[in-house]
Amino acid sequence: MSWRGSTTVQDRIFACLPYLLPIIEVFAYGRFFLAQFPPVQVLFLPLVPLLQIYYGVRYAGLIIFFALFIFVVRNEKISHFIRFNTMQAILLDIVVFLFGILTDIVGLLPSGGFAIQTLYTTIFLGIVAASVYSIIQSLLGRYAEIPAISNAVYMQLPR
Repeated sequence: MSWRGSTTVQDRIFACLPYLLPIIEVFAYGRFFLAQFPPVQVLFLPLVPLLQIYYGVRYAGLIIFFALFIFVVRNEKISHFIRFNTMQAILLDIVVFLFGILTDIVGLLPSGGFAIQTLYTTIFLGIVAASVYSIIQSLLGRYAEIPAISNAVYMQLPR
């Protein structure tokens, strides 16, 4: 959907950046997948410096989360396209957090090893796929429509 107006190249690039948050957050869930498919690790090499900073600074995720919400999503001076994509990235990050609670519960089961590996891989691939799809759509200047997530974003953002 691009009916809200045209987007500049700068808007498209800034709209892609928040999707680094869910990708970095979900990276911990990719350990089983990346162990089975080592060549895929090459795709994540550019993120290594960000991963070191993110996991090296205590509460970095929480700080970035609130900074994006307060200074980008709630700032009506920023274009709707950037605010939409930022809020969608935040909601993807919340989904990762909620899945973290689920994996903690499944991890309590005595025979949860295979279930944990499957759940981790599914979460990792799902969030990475949603983020990459959203990044591509943002670069094309389109609103990425992810079922349920995008509807929640529209409810949060005033038009």
